[in-house]
Amino acid sequence: MNTASLDRRGPWPGRLLPWVAGLAQAASIAWPWNGQPLWWLQLISLGLLVWRLDQLRAGHPSGAWRRAGYAAWAFGTAWLCGATWWLYVSMHTYGGLAAPLAALATFLLSAALSLYYGLAGALYVQWAPRQLLPSALLFAALWTMAELLRNSLFTGFPWGAGGYAHVDGPLMVFARSVGVYGIGALAAVVAVMLARVPGLDPRRVRSWTLPAALAAFLLYGGTASQCLRTDCKPSPDAASAGRVDVALLQGNIPQDEKFIPGGGIAVALRWYGEQLMANRAPLVITPETALPLLPAQLPPGYLDAIVQRYATGSQAAIVGVPLGSGREYTNSVLGFAPGRSQPYRYDKAHLVPFGEFVPSMFRWFTNLMNIPLGDFRSGGLAQASFEWQGQRLAPNICYEDLFGDEIGANFRDEAHAPTVLLNVSNIAWFGDTIAIDQHRAISRMRAIEFERPMVRATNTGATAVIDHRGRVTHELPRMTRGVLTAQVEGRNGLTPYARWVSKYGLWPLWVGALSIVAATLAGRMRARRLRVAPPQD
Repeated sequence: MNTASLDRRGPWPGRLLPWVAGLAQAASIAWPWNGQPLWWLQLISLGLLVWRLDQLRAGHPSGAWRRAGYAAWAFGTAWLCGATWWLYVSMHTYGGLAAPLAALATFLLSAALSLYYGLAGALYVQWAPRQLLPSALLFAALWTMAELLRNSLFTGFPWGAGGYAHVDGPLMVFARSVGVYGIGALAAVVAVMLARVPGLDPRRVRSWTLPAALAAFLLYGGTASQCLRTDCKPSPDAASAGRVDVALLQGNIPQDEKFIPGGGIAVALRWYGEQLMANRAPLVITPETALPLLPAQLPPGYLDAIVQRYATGSQAAIVGVPLGSGREYTNSVLGFAPGRSQPYRYDKAHLVPFGEFVPSMFRWFTNLMNIPLGDFRSGGLAQASFEWQGQRLAPNICYEDLFGDEIGANFRDEAHAPTVLLNVSNIAWFGDTIAIDQHRAISRMRAIEFERPMVRATNTGATAVIDHRGRVTHELPRMTRGVLTAQVEGRNGLTPYARWVSKYGLWPLWVGALSIVAATLAGRMRARRLRVAPPQD
């Protein structure tokens, strides 16, 4: 069946297929009914897009690239709308922005970011060779570059990347070598192969080669991933760094009350203060901005009491609090431990546009919302870890754990590399939505990439302990107030991913993708010269 016949049948499946497939891609990151990632759905949804692109190329050779660009853009827009619809909650429910404007802003952001995917789809249809493997590699290269652009341009917003669907699937084993974007590239290759299966002739023996190769690859990946997940053999790159007991505080302060004097502020100061003073765990950790005031605004003696509490004894604490004065502010955590002359300090490095700084020419938009926005200062990459009981804990705040290349900067010096990763967050801005499950999957991927446990202390969820294999070992119920106590095993050593990303960032992926594109174009030019070359006498 060619694309012309599909289009003559009406909007389904030709014109609506990319939209439906894009929504399926969003659902694969965290299934709306249980929050779990579905690796197979990610492969199928992307495969449906590739099938549509291939059909367009076969049915409309003259203008296929335009239709393909639209199809890939529609897929991306549906995907990103489905993955980040909870931005509407922050802007409308908590920000006070009119519902139509909040919905429009969410759609426009997704539509703008999807232009990268639209370009990738158009170039794939324009340049793809007829052979299966070269075309699969080209699609993977173009799709990966679109993902990398979304990771970096305009400070980056890579939430919902396709690779996050594979924290439990057969591709998970490759995360420690190539990271989430490398997994996304492998998934793109598999998607192209899946798209070609329906066109095979089952009567021909050679037609069974492709499905057999796909099955063998996924079976190998599934077996290797299961072995990695269950520690069936010791890791060649990481070893235990001992254990530490932690208490993770989840205050569940509603976002619409968090900054109200006498309301959420009073509740937060009282509850977190009580827990910090009374908890007996060796390491007590609060969420991001658990203390929602600058130190100078806290009640007299409040912070001094915490400092004195942890100045002696055998306990330490990490506390989320904004710091600064005048017009210089940071989103920070302070660490208190016996024997320290000054508190440990980590300042958030990757700031959130519109939340922690306002991009130029967008002040008018933030003025429409009742959100306490300000311009914060970045703390920079590769800040020192918090050392306690033989562990080196590297904090990251809120959505900083989206950027594995930036976390990788902490692994440049193996002798001082973190043994534990720590995420402190407050995503109460997005209510009780799928954002909580998505963020947990993101942290799980970081744990797998670096083979480090990821400890999460959050305001509303997911407060959890994730081990170095990406397994959630302890978790508090979301949207509740409580304390999670657990034992965390730190790890030493460097994975292959940690080694190259700490030195070169994501440039090896860029170089690999661009090399594939360059080789494809060189092959096209060579074939064109052969077609136009005059016959030899």
